[in-house]
Amino acid sequence: MHGTDNRTGKKTAFVFAGGGSFGAIQVGMMQALVAHGLRADLVVGSSVGAMNGAYYAGAPTLDGVRKLAEIWRGLTRQDVFPVSLRSFVSFLWHRDFLISHDGVRKLVEENLPYRNLEDAQIPVHIVTTDIINGDTVVLSEGPAAEAIVASTAIPGAFAPVEHQGRFLADGAISSNTPIRVAIEKGAQRLIVIPTGFACAEKGPPVGAVATALHALTLLISRQMTTELEYLEPGIEYYVVPPLCPLVGSPYDFTRTTDHITRAIKNTEAWIAGGGLEKGGIPGEMRPHTH
Repeated sequence: MHGTDNRTGKKTAFVFAGGGSFGAIQVGMMQALVAHGLRADLVVGSSVGAMNGAYYAGAPTLDGVRKLAEIWRGLTRQDVFPVSLRSFVSFLWHRDFLISHDGVRKLVEENLPYRNLEDAQIPVHIVTTDIINGDTVVLSEGPAAEAIVASTAIPGAFAPVEHQGRFLADGAISSNTPIRVAIEKGAQRLIVIPTGFACAEKGPPVGAVATALHALTLLISRQMTTELEYLEPGIEYYVVPPLCPLVGSPYDFTRTTDHITRAIKNTEAWIAGGGLEKGGIPGEMRPHTH
């Protein structure tokens, strides 16, 4: 079923939020959605959601999503966040950035089924942030790897990416769930695919990058909730419920298989319960404790 093939005939966007290794949860959500027959008219993604969204836009089929799940199952922290002793010493002595872009770039170039954004099967829009003035910068054409590297560049951990005279970093800074971007690109029906946040941990994460990623996931959930509550009438939206309770860090890639499996079951249950008809913001996205 194509995105516009629904009761309202509205142009449908899949909107992918950020969330580090919790991006595996989105893969399970996508698998359930695509198996149910959903297909987007356009894709908007920020941070790790840019990576998942870009892959979906190039292979918007159940087989494509299953291949993405296999890629995720093979990932380690070092593949995405290649921190070495040399990079750490450089960070300490030269005040350089801690992590190289090489891991993300290699991952994208080896697995994405197209080279330039405009060559995707479905229009894809990658959300980044101008690190100088905080503007949201949307990339819809040009090298896909460059756009995704920019959108996933966490400030302080990765260097910003210079692009056409601007310095671009993680899209989560300015638009972590890029709802407004999807609407500006013509979407009237939003399927929001979040990652969620670690809501059941008993203590803070350990380490600078883990702490930064955890903070971003909290920011994402809060901003997304606010943006959705103030949407203008006529915009239809559905938020796939994130996993809850959720333990672990968005810097931890050892739980990928569990995240994907749980997300498939969780999303299937949500669809069966009428989630794609009811709309609204799931309670799992709002502040809560366990």
